[in-house]
Amino acid sequence: MPHLKKAELIEGVVYMPSPIRAQNHAYPQSDLDLWLGVYASETPGVLCACTPTVRLDLDNEPQPDLVLHKLPGKGGQTRISVDDYIEGAPELVVEIVGSSRAYDLHQKKGAYRRNGVREYLAWITSEQRLIWWELKEGEYQEIIPQADGVLKSAVFPGLWLDVQALLRGEKKTVLATLRKGLESPEHQSFVSAPNP
Repeated sequence: MPHLKKAELIEGVVYMPSPIRAQNHAYPQSDLDLWLGVYASETPGVLCACTPTVRLDLDNEPQPDLVLHKLPGKGGQTRISVDDYIEGAPELVVEIVGSSRAYDLHQKKGAYRRNGVREYLAWITSEQRLIWWELKEGEYQEIIPQADGVLKSAVFPGLWLDVQALLRGEKKTVLATLRKGLESPEHQSFVSAPNP
């Protein structure tokens, strides 16, 4: 539906999301966009995109709030089509979710899992809760925070998130935690590794 800004095909059904609210969606998305954008800026071979159409399969063309994906030279699963759309499963998909009943946590999550999206991060703003899943053996398993409350990506070395700081709106603390991840040996190895 090229004449519409936002329409998603999920499991063969077209969804037209509600208008975007400020505190319930737009501000949280901006905070996560800042976090992922800084990571991508410091990590060659990784791109961040805001609300792209992603062609997963014939029945699923979601428009996730954010995606982080590796270029093919870094082992990425996606490619850009001739008509400029992301095709294939991004390594990380992020959704800002209004409630735990939303289709983002059910139909979309199932489509992401089945198509091989390796990590799925959902911020349920109505509950001030954030859940980050990793795909293991065909199922999503929740990533458990470290003792200091930091979540760490298994797919993107150095992508660290202080969840409580994010929920409190402390962007400087979120970025300071990310900076520690960017300075970690894992991130340095990932950046310096030769392309396959």
